Amino acid sequence: MKDLLVMVSESFQNTQRVRPCLEPCCPTSDCFHTSACFHYPKYFQSQVHVEVPKSHWSCGLCCCGSHKNGPISQPLDCLSDGQVMTLPVGESYELHMKSTPCPEMPDVRLGFSLCPAELEFLQKRKVVVAKALKQVLQLEEDLQEDEVPLIAIMATGGGTRSMTSMYGHLLGLQKLNLLDCASYITGLSGATWTMATLYQDPDWSSKNLEPAIFEARRHVVKDKLPSLFPDQLLKFQEELRQRSQEGYRVTFTDFWGLLIETCLGDERNECKLSDQRAALSCGQNPLPIYLTINVKDDVSNQDFREWFEFSPYEVGLQKYGAFIPSELFGSEFFMGRLVKRNPESRICYMLGLWSSIFSLNLLDAWNLSHTSEEFFHRWTREKVQDIEDEPILPEIPKCDANILETTVVIPGSWLSNSFREILTHRSFVSEFHNFLSGLQLHTNYLQNGQFSRWKDTVLDGFPNQLTESANHLCLLDTAFFVNSSYPPLLRPERKVDLIIHLNYCAGSQTKPLKQTCEYCTVQNIPFPKYELPDENENLKECYLMENPQEPDAPIVTFFPLINDTFQKYKAPGVERSPEELEQGQVDIYGPKTPYATKELTYTEATFDKLVKLSEYNILNNQDTLLQALRLAVEKKKRLKGQCPS
Repeated sequence: MKDLLVMVSESFQNTQRVRPCLEPCCPTSDCFHTSACFHYPKYFQSQVHVEVPKSHWSCGLCCCGSHKNGPISQPLDCLSDGQVMTLPVGESYELHMKSTPCPEMPDVRLGFSLCPAELEFLQKRKVVVAKALKQVLQLEEDLQEDEVPLIAIMATGGGTRSMTSMYGHLLGLQKLNLLDCASYITGLSGATWTMATLYQDPDWSSKNLEPAIFEARRHVVKDKLPSLFPDQLLKFQEELRQRSQEGYRVTFTDFWGLLIETCLGDERNECKLSDQRAALSCGQNPLPIYLTINVKDDVSNQDFREWFEFSPYEVGLQKYGAFIPSELFGSEFFMGRLVKRNPESRICYMLGLWSSIFSLNLLDAWNLSHTSEEFFHRWTREKVQDIEDEPILPEIPKCDANILETTVVIPGSWLSNSFREILTHRSFVSEFHNFLSGLQLHTNYLQNGQFSRWKDTVLDGFPNQLTESANHLCLLDTAFFVNSSYPPLLRPERKVDLIIHLNYCAGSQTKPLKQTCEYCTVQNIPFPKYELPDENENLKECYLMENPQEPDAPIVTFFPLINDTFQKYKAPGVERSPEELEQGQVDIYGPKTPYATKELTYTEATFDKLVKLSEYNILNNQDTLLQALRLAVEKKKRLKGQCPS
């Protein structure tokens, strides 16, 4: 008695070794049990293929010379649910099969609405926000539930610079009693280091942030070299080996996450993303959302990228309306069903993922370093030609306004394909099991306005190129496309009224905002118009942007990371003495700046200057922030009056 090799085509398991039932039993009796389980979609017309052990092949030749006990195949479309079918396998085996339908409710949540846990959080948070707004704006009456605006803090990336600056900004907002007015905090890259650290404390926003800042300062100024000592590297190696055994695809990004943990802490951190729900249980803190983009390993992010958001409740792709609980991220799904649960990743691996600075390819690097990427972008991809613009085939009559646009894909030459592979290959991209695998989500995409809202690349027009057909998600630091975390806040289901934009870019301070505005214009997403001065002009510390003609567009207060009046004032309205002028000289973007993105270690003075600068810029623009809050409240009341009773 030897095992059978059984394969079900188009199934998740593909091939399994089935052990014989050693006890004599009737297939229809209570003691019958299946030795293997396969998940497969019925509509794919799957077949079962059975291979008999080779030791039996040497006997039983028929007259035509073929093996009686050779591999056999059987279509599964004739297998009725709940009934047992017996398949004779040669002379020594019988394979008993039973089809059981999967439950109607998948484990992947399909839909564009917010999850019940987030809706419940918002109800609790509104009570906190209403009380804070009444105090800050000195309102005479309490705000009604439908009069409370949804306010968000939006942070950008920039390594240790963004982590340090965000502490200063949050401290300034706390001193103005504005932290309790926010319902969301979104971030990417280095900003997530601050967010994840703070959310280890369930009551962080109600406590004085200065001790947390002092602790962050201690780790930023310490020597990072011991993190690369041989004994530490051996610990990393053992941990990564264990992670691989748990079912994860280990990449260099995982090592980067362990390195971040060592640089920003003293010991192993057992916290996970789902543990941050404790900080949201009573609506006591804003809801954190971390952002990455999903890309393809062999395609530039100019040709394909999708917003991928993480919250303590759910992770998912807003374009597809597909989400899973955060503790299941990294587990294996098929056809929307959980088929193998892997342990939830520790938060350090998520930090490595959210700031995966090593995942770009050569073409991405060119796009980031050169203002015009048209040459390589144009000549290293397949040509997609719109027939309706340049008819190279006989004209096709248009019978339906909703018909798919007809295109011709011209495959690249051998030379261009080879060149493209060199430029687009990502050696260190993070790979996680794709929870959309096996689903057929594109059937009604053309009729779904939400998908169209986030459909912004050439490959979105090809269903077989969408994420559902990939085995793994390839997740990348969002800053490689645009250095902002706006997209989760622009989902119409969240209806954010005011966004406080905290910018930490190393280069152009206005570029991320300009890119977001241009993106929203193309995608028809409500957003205030970009009306900031030219890069050559001196920027102010804060800008208020709104679009009264567009009621669905959020109000935006934009804080570029600049050193303006801080050079002469140590606090709003308090001038520096001649001896204190040096403390106001903060070189953020000069050629010898200590705040370059590549720097992981600061001196104590360098850290303190950046925190105080960020805090000052918030405090010095209290009036602008209060004006934005009043506009948000007035807008909410105005929209309430326009709603039919």
